[in-house]
Amino acid sequence: MKRIEVKLSLLVVAPLLDVIKGLADDINGEPATARPPQDLDGEFQEAWSRDLLGGQQSDLAVLLALFGEDFFLDGIVSFDQTNAEAIARACSAVRLLLRDRYLKPLADEALEAGEVELTNLDPAVQKAFMCYLFLATIQELIIQHLDESIIGSSPPEAGDSAPDLGI
Repeated sequence: MKRIEVKLSLLVVAPLLDVIKGLADDINGEPATARPPQDLDGEFQEAWSRDLLGGQQSDLAVLLALFGEDFFLDGIVSFDQTNAEAIARACSAVRLLLRDRYLKPLADEALEAGEVELTNLDPAVQKAFMCYLFLATIQELIIQHLDESIIGSSPPEAGDSAPDLGI
């Protein structure tokens, strides 16, 4: 099974995990996107929202499980084909909530490019932005190394060296 391990800085990541955990109740309470497909009637919209929320809750649990006791011992997280999709979806849900709650004043183009002047931001917005970038980096790693359908080549096998993101 293909797997990638990434070494992260505990000092940098721990505050970002606090941001994610602080949003967990909201993520577990309502879908990240509240707009069901337009062609659904009321009953189907409810079912759509319920299913989306259930998946979102499950995905968030998989993401948070990366940062369990083992992570705080060695600073390493592991992605493989069994958890990659759930982690990528959870990252998207958290990023959507971060954007809606903290990052609305920032242009989408600046957010995606990472071109935001941190010194001009309130500390809570700075932390939210750093969390947003961190989650985007996780998604990029998954796509680059585990999703063959997107990159069209074989990602590194287990045992390949773990990238150290400096995060």
